[in-house]
Amino acid sequence: MMASEKAKELAAKQKAELKAAKLAKKNSNNPADWPWYRQLWQTYKVTADVDPKLNLYVILAFVGAVVVFTVIGIIFQPWWMWLLLGITAGITADLYILMERAKKATFIRYAGQPGSAEVAFGMLDKKKWTYTAALTATRQLDVVHRVVGPPGIVLVSEGQPGRVKALVSAEVKKHEQVAYGVPVLTVSMGDGEGQVPLDGLNKYLAKLPKKLAPAQLNDVKARLKALDAVRPRVPLPRGPMPTMKGAARAMRGR
Repeated sequence: MMASEKAKELAAKQKAELKAAKLAKKNSNNPADWPWYRQLWQTYKVTADVDPKLNLYVILAFVGAVVVFTVIGIIFQPWWMWLLLGITAGITADLYILMERAKKATFIRYAGQPGSAEVAFGMLDKKKWTYTAALTATRQLDVVHRVVGPPGIVLVSEGQPGRVKALVSAEVKKHEQVAYGVPVLTVSMGDGEGQVPLDGLNKYLAKLPKKLAPAQLNDVKARLKALDAVRPRVPLPRGPMPTMKGAARAMRGR
């Protein structure tokens, strides 16, 4: 009898905990806890605030797809099947447009802010690349980041080139000493001559010549831990970034 009562109490407790967890997730401000449709809606709202042409592109893509497939259906029949295909194609086109415009809107939203290079780093293939934001910085918030991937070690600087030059040179020496024989590259992010703009940074990094195999990358990361162990982290002002996770899931047909 006592065992039965304890089992009931345990079941009731587990049920209450599960209910509380669901409620907390429902009211969470973390986009990772949101269902895909809420993430998708949030992505749309944030993108539309920055990109006034988004609605026009979305409407034209959807209507265009429906019209084209409907015309095909009238010719080949049955028209209703082609209409459904047109609606599906229109939704798919809209999701693709939203994804691409959301990326551009993210770059526009964070351009010029200290640490904005992290937006581009987040769009790299996480299986091949890792990054450490704000290795060092000046009082004017000129920043040097580190990205590690197939090309080797890439030090990405933000800020006025003249001020950040000394920081970059010092970091190059430190990394060459710790990761001897590994290419240490430098990239200046910005809109000036010889710089790589924020919206092209991830593509620029991905196109760099590959020098290291996966096994070598693991060795490099292990050696860099020793360097990072004696380095204080530099805090940067950050804000909530719009998530594109929901749109990506929708495009995969969740």
